[in-house]
Order: sequence, then C-alpha cells, then structure tokens
Amino acid sequence: MELTPGFVSLLEELRGVFNVQSFPIFVELMTGWVLSHRHRFVTDLIISSGSVEKRHFSNYHRFFSQYAWSLDVLSKHLLLLLVRVFAPTGVIELAIDDTLARKRGLMVYGTGMHHDPLMSSKAKTITSWGHDWVVLCLVIRLPEWAPTKVFSLPFCFRLYRNRQGSKKGKKKTPKQDLTQRKRAAKQRKQQKARNGNKLPHRTRPELAVEMVQLVAGWLPDREFMVTGDSAYGGGSVLQKLPKNIGLISHVHPKGGLYDPAPKPKPGEKKGRGRGRKKGKRLPGMAQWAKDKTKWQTLKFDEYGFHATIKVKVIKALYYKAGKDRLLTIVLVRDTLGKRPEQMFYCTDLQWSVRRILSCYARRWSIEVTFHDCKQLLGFEDPANRKEKAVRRTAPMAMVLYSLIVVWFHREGHRHVDFPERPWYQHKQEPSFGDMLTTLRRLSWKINYGDIVPKRGRAKKLFDQITWILCLAG
Repeated sequence: MELTPGFVSLLEELRGVFNVQSFPIFVELMTGWVLSHRHRFVTDLIISSGSVEKRHFSNYHRFFSQYAWSLDVLSKHLLLLLVRVFAPTGVIELAIDDTLARKRGLMVYGTGMHHDPLMSSKAKTITSWGHDWVVLCLVIRLPEWAPTKVFSLPFCFRLYRNRQGSKKGKKKTPKQDLTQRKRAAKQRKQQKARNGNKLPHRTRPELAVEMVQLVAGWLPDREFMVTGDSAYGGGSVLQKLPKNIGLISHVHPKGGLYDPAPKPKPGEKKGRGRGRKKGKRLPGMAQWAKDKTKWQTLKFDEYGFHATIKVKVIKALYYKAGKDRLLTIVLVRDTLGKRPEQMFYCTDLQWSVRRILSCYARRWSIEVTFHDCKQLLGFEDPANRKEKAVRRTAPMAMVLYSLIVVWFHREGHRHVDFPERPWYQHKQEPSFGDMLTTLRRLSWKINYGDIVPKRGRAKKLFDQITWILCLAG
C-alpha cells in the first residue's frame, strides 16, 4: 500500500532527519499508521502497510529502539515545515500542556501514577498508571476551509517522570558506617558534576522551559507567544524565558500584585543597600473584583465561546513569579455568573485585552488534539518497554497528526466528502476524523483504482466497502 503522492512528498521533506536505511522504514511505518484500524502496535503497522515481505520485522522494531535518529531533530524539521506553511510572518503562537497516556505493564520504562483528568472531579482526585507527556504545539487558524476552527499541531515532546518513577529500578543500598556514607556522598557529588549538575528528576515546568529554549534557538529571528495553564505560569517558567518568547498564563487567585518600584527623584542621593524592587502592594483578586469601578464590557464571540464579559486591566508586578518584570494583568468576570472570576497575565505590554483573551481561548484546541491523537491515531497503543523506544514511538502519533493537517491544507480540503448522517446534515467544516478519512480514501483509489467498477451494483458495493475501510471513527 502507498499513500497519496502529496503526502509522500510531505514525508520527503523530513528525509534529512533519517539516513538512507531508516527513511524507507519511516515511510512504511507512517503508511501503516494512517491505514491501520487496529491498535498501533509495530506489528499492526507492518501488516497495514503491506510490508510483511519487504524486510525482516525486527528492522521496524529497531527503528524505534536502536536506529540513529533524533526526536529533537525531527521536531526541528517539523517546526520549520509548519512555520513555513502556516506562519511565515507575524508572531508565532504556541500552546503547552501535558497529557496522560494510560499503560498496563509494570515493566514499561517511565511509567508511574499520574493525575487522571478524565476520571477526577473537583471533589476527588484520581490517579492512573501510565506515561505523562509534556507537549508543545503550534496554534493556527485556517480561514480558507475552517473559519471557526483552531488547530494545535504538536511538534516537540518530553516524557515526564515523577519522583517515584525516576528512582524506580535503583538498588537499595545496605546499611553503611559513617566513612562509607561520606564516600558514597562524595561519589554522588562527583557524578552530579559530571552530568552538568542535572538531577534525575525534572518537573513539568522544567521540561517546558527546555523545549521553549530549543524553539527560541531554532528560530532566533521570530517572536513567539506561549499560552499555558497555571501549571506553566509560575516563576520556574516565567523567569527563564528567552528574549523572543512571551507568555500568557494564569495569576494565582491569592497571588500578590505590586506597583513598579518608585524611581529615584532627581538629585536624590542613593542610600545604603540595594534599591527597591517593587512598590506598594495592590489589592488581591477578591478585593479588586469587589471594586465596582473601572470595569470594561467586552463582547466575546470567538471559537465557540459567546458571552459578554467584564474586564479590568492594569500594569503591575506579579513578584513571586516574575520578580521585577512588568506585566499586563487582566481580571475577567462572566456577567452571567456561570464561570468563576479569573486573572491572567501577559508579558507583552503592547497586546490589547481582546488579543490576550483570544490567544488564551485558542489554547483549548490542544485538548482537542490530545483527544484525536488518542482516539484516532492510537497515541496510547504502543507497547514498547525500553527507554529509547518509549521516548520515540508514542510521539510519532502526534507528528503524524501535524503532517495530516498540513497535507489537508495543501490539497486534501479540495477532496473532502462528508458522509451522509441524518442527524448531522449541515456540516461544513471538517474535523480531524474527516481529514484522516479523506487521506485513506484517496490512497485506496490510487492503489485500487484500476479494478474499480465503472457502474452498476458492483460500483456501489465497492464504494460502500471503501467507505467502511476509510472511516476514521
């Protein structure tokens, strides 16, 4: 089986990531990933792509576990492709979040107990066994064929390991006397120095900063704006942003806001000690919201959110997170009272309130991306156990997601054909399932177009079978 020439040429743009031996395997695996209706195990990908007799099956397993290619290099090439297609000018919008991939095996590398947002509620927190992936996405709009939709295209990935998971597999040390303990502590200190003072456990914000710094280095001449929820809005992220990276996130409801430090008066002599870093403390969110003055009414009608909101805006310091960096602080109140009051900050002082809120509203598309990757591309399916294979296999589902959207934008939207649904007769904008279905259908026509009946009942039967084989979900 082969995919459409347009999609194959898209894969050719990533040839620089792989060598002569590994690139054909990459193409075959992506082909099987698109056409498979079963679990995305490596063996299922081999069968779906029709590559059973091309080479030994161990080559496909070694592609993830041993072959010499880098996931970060793939991320760089993918980002450059996405920016060239969707964001050649202007500020590049990014979104960052983490998602749980549930697993069952106890011997799978990197697994642990993580918060399960689907099973949890406000009253009770549930944890599940699996992988926790921190993902960085490019946020785009496509008004040509989906004017009301927003897409988040994943391109950079990090596997988060909690403290228990990072220590899993280490042997318990026997009881030691004082001399032995000192010697062991010295060895740990030396090992830490050799590793660049990097600890085995890194938090999600630290992984996010690592990815953001990579992106800033890949495109140093472009400006970025990253949106993240409260987990990625603290000082561990805000204080380590590169110069060309901005951030929009939440202010903690009890977070302290301050005026900027007062400037010294002309001719005033500097006293002993350091100068002031902040001015007087401003009212907190609860007290600020009670003040009935300075509210602005804003009609927000974007991305499925239709409401009239009230906002307050100030320039202040969020000192605990951003130290002496001046931020735009926005307090938002729903006039209907359906949503709690929220407070956001933006590092770019030139952005308007509407632009800040619109950019943050587009962040929700990353949750849709996670859902589609799990339900339609088998993000949770790979059953690898070794470290290298684990870190490489699951992100391929999200890489494929971005490539399918690029292909659909280039040529696929001209061939989309919505299935007849009596309960959904006025669909005008395609979902990712429609994109995947269109890619499968065109690929089937290319491979079996010569045997398609021209007319009659045989043609109708063939079309019906093709639709069943192509449906994404």
